[in-house]
Amino acid sequence: MQLPVSQQVNTASLARIFDNKSESYKLFWFKAILHQVGQGEDEITFRTLIERMIVDAWYMVSEYRLNLGPSDTLEKTVKYIAEQEKFRPTESEDVLLSYLRTGGDRQLRTNMRKLSLNVPYRLQAPLMERPDGRLWSRPAEIVDYINMQTGMIYTIYREGALDSRIRIAPEWMDYFRSNLGILLGWTDYNLIIYLQRRNPTVPGIANKIYPPQERNLTRVTKYWKHIVQNLEVADIYTGDRMTTKDLSIDHFVPWSYVASDELWNLVPTTRSVNSSKSNNLPRWEKYFDRLVQTEFQAYRLLATDKTAEMLFNQCAKENLNNEEIRYHLYRPGQTLEHFAGQLEEIMLPVYDSAKNMGFREWIYER
Repeated sequence: MQLPVSQQVNTASLARIFDNKSESYKLFWFKAILHQVGQGEDEITFRTLIERMIVDAWYMVSEYRLNLGPSDTLEKTVKYIAEQEKFRPTESEDVLLSYLRTGGDRQLRTNMRKLSLNVPYRLQAPLMERPDGRLWSRPAEIVDYINMQTGMIYTIYREGALDSRIRIAPEWMDYFRSNLGILLGWTDYNLIIYLQRRNPTVPGIANKIYPPQERNLTRVTKYWKHIVQNLEVADIYTGDRMTTKDLSIDHFVPWSYVASDELWNLVPTTRSVNSSKSNNLPRWEKYFDRLVQTEFQAYRLLATDKTAEMLFNQCAKENLNNEEIRYHLYRPGQTLEHFAGQLEEIMLPVYDSAKNMGFREWIYER
């Protein structure tokens, strides 16, 4: 992505602020600055920016279990809060910010101070004349050095740990305001590249940097309701016969991992069971064969029921995005054994990868 050019600020140096990073801090720090600029602020405390960093990382760590780095304090802070306070992955931004502004406990304050140690200073390194490397370990001296430079994004006022603040230069404030959407997109683009490197086996990274928009499974629901109306379909988790009255669509491998609504991963269950399962993994040895039976029942009906075929084709437009999978799994004339083998070949690597990411196995209990 190319940044908008400017005669007032050094955009060539700005484009290099994420070049040297071993952790995620620079990305989240700069994103937090842009967020506060969008609120009209040009003078911002470290505390405010670090609170915003935690909120921005919350969903991708607590829900999707994304790895932010080998010893990333931001990731550890999110996990610590989730464990101590039992906040949901879907907790609102206002609730999280309210909690962070109360100060939390000693460990949280320690983590937040640690997040303030380096990134406020190192972010602007590409805009500086090359400083003596020893300055980075001397906060007072590096702040003086930064504040004497020309063309910097912000100056820093040290008032002790989280009470320190930055003041954004007027020319940079104008540039950020004029190009806010592009700069946020550029930061997200760099964040996606970073997260893909840290999470090489995880699908759908681009869909995991923000909480998901409401998913539309209307066509899939109509498809499965028709199947349930015309066949005796057992709930794969309870063994009870399915009805259309309380039908809910479940992602066998949780949406939190796959970040997609592919038909081969969707199965009918009840709302209460779906809620109980949450974003856990159904135990493979117990439930996969049942999943195969249900999916194969639906597959066989396509050959004799024109309405089922029509509903399947409508789903396929949005919920079967890999033509090779569609051909191998849903082509006519397959035996149960062959269908089961094809589905296992598609699903097992995804399942194992989710398990390795920390998604817990689950068994339904009445």
